[in-house]
Amino acid sequence: MKALPTMKTVKTVLLAAGIAMTLACGYSSKPAPATAGTMPTITTLSPASVEHGQSQTLALEVNGANFNSTAIVNFNGAAMSTKWTNAGLVTAQIPASATASAGTVQVTVTNPAVAGTGPYGGGGMTAETSAPMMFTIN
Repeated sequence: MKALPTMKTVKTVLLAAGIAMTLACGYSSKPAPATAGTMPTITTLSPASVEHGQSQTLALEVNGANFNSTAIVNFNGAAMSTKWTNAGLVTAQIPASATASAGTVQVTVTNPAVAGTGPYGGGGMTAETSAPMMFTIN
């Protein structure tokens, strides 16, 4: 009859040990927060303007600083196909449909977020978007 209380004691000790190991292994730890990424800046656009109704795709050169190799040009709020040349130059392909009507649109550059590789997926960098520069469609 003494075997039964001993089994309960063994099960209780094993359960307690399992809980302690789970907590000691860091499952209760929180991932480190992401840090701010590099803020890109735009200094000039080339060309500075375009005539509306063009039938060809526009290659828009964006000059500035701090462009990551994964930087994306946003034209009037929409992400465009972007080619990175260096940290100071990216070129976006603007479809003719985006310049079909006259007006002024905002151009920004976004350095996308970088996933964390720290313990529990922590760390990484947040996305950063430049201040807008206005582009004229005549």
